Amino acid sequence: MPNRPDDTAAAHRGPEEQARFTALLTDMFEQRIRFNELLGLRVQSLVAPDVSLCFDMRPELVGHFLYGRLHGGVISAVLDATAGLALMAAIADKHPADTAEQVLQRFARMGTIDLRVDFLRQGVGRHFTAGAEVTRLGGRVGSTQMRLVNEEGVLIATGAASYILA
Repeated sequence: MPNRPDDTAAAHRGPEEQARFTALLTDMFEQRIRFNELLGLRVQSLVAPDVSLCFDMRPELVGHFLYGRLHGGVISAVLDATAGLALMAAIADKHPADTAEQVLQRFARMGTIDLRVDFLRQGVGRHFTAGAEVTRLGGRVGSTQMRLVNEEGVLIATGAASYILA
């Protein structure tokens, strides 16, 4: 079982409020964003710079039925979702006085401006991990770099994206 998000991140928020934020963000990401739930995404870490999530291969995610590899749209969606998660963790760190609800409210205004995905290898595997790092967090725009690997650590795809934050 993958590690759950680290409740000690952003300790300046206070351990109880940070734990609440971690639980609310994880619940929102895994259960309330229905597309993420459909993909089977699970939060692995909310600690920058190693924000990550994971998911298992399932027949519903296959793009090429003869080879059983991930659909390119799944890869793109997973990288986009991972980048959004990394930005939420960075926004929480940038606003340490905000409550969990205030930080999550900032998420409501976030949207993808630009997404580039480089498909490096076929999406073959049983288990996948996606990670993202925030490269810039401005007042209105945030930028990220992402990567997707299989259970053997083989790099499947990389990505770069920009998001409107306000």
